[in-house]
Amino acid sequence: MNAPDIFFPNLNITLRSVPRVAFSVFGLDIYMYAVTIVIGIVAAYFLGIWWVKKSGQKVSDYTDLLLLGVPMAIVGLRLYFVIFNWSNYSGQSFIRVFFGFRDGGLAIYGGIIGAALAAVIIGRAKKIPFATLADTGAPSMLLGQVIGRWGNFFNREAFGGYTDGLFAMAIRADQIGGPVTEEIRSNAVYAHGAYYFQVHPTFFYELFLNALLMVGLIIYRPRKRFNGEILLMYFFGYGVIRFFVESFRTDQMMLFNTNIPLNQVTAVLFALISGGLIVAGHIKTKRGEKENESVKPTKRTRRKK
Repeated sequence: MNAPDIFFPNLNITLRSVPRVAFSVFGLDIYMYAVTIVIGIVAAYFLGIWWVKKSGQKVSDYTDLLLLGVPMAIVGLRLYFVIFNWSNYSGQSFIRVFFGFRDGGLAIYGGIIGAALAAVIIGRAKKIPFATLADTGAPSMLLGQVIGRWGNFFNREAFGGYTDGLFAMAIRADQIGGPVTEEIRSNAVYAHGAYYFQVHPTFFYELFLNALLMVGLIIYRPRKRFNGEILLMYFFGYGVIRFFVESFRTDQMMLFNTNIPLNQVTAVLFALISGGLIVAGHIKTKRGEKENESVKPTKRTRRKK
């Protein structure tokens, strides 16, 4: 009997086959990672269009945003990763490294920056406030991230350190896709006729928390206090989530030649700045409401004759 690819020892879940390759086209393997990204983009678009129609906006504006936003997000995903991992590519051509997508290496913060720049461009071209575009698209971005994280599962990468907790995931040692610490290696288990590394499935932690954040934003969006609040709540919530998840991961990106985790620094900045702007926005909105109340005309009572 063949050993399963992945199993969850404390949940009694065994997955015999977890394919990395979805299918092949003319001998070129199409990976499940790429498939999940495409599914995430499509799902995000339709979630966004649902709100566009519900809020009375133009679908064509957001179709144009998709057509520009996707390539800019992909460029951002790769560029962010390459820049902050350049020490691994010393002596190589930047162009070759940048287009080496099949070698792996995408960073979500770069994708967020790329998508935001696309929204700025479309907003200016169509005279739509950036905050309107951003509040419409923020939950959709989260849906894309939720689905896209399944790609890490199929690749057996972006996992955390050793654990024997409830959600521990055992990956076949000969299929592991990310860096293995000494602690993980020393706690390898032999089961089903093969060796396994038992780790935190951090991609599942992140996609679950992102899904909760997405639902929360969708529910709150009709009640938002000011334009741009949904985007800021997305930045704040994702910053908190990412800081938590990064503390488990074994493949942290470091800030250039330091031992400072880049994504945790970025997460803190996202959370602090957006949190401050949310508080400022609420104060400004409340102040405006009080001023409007103070200038409302009072009803004069008529004197009885």
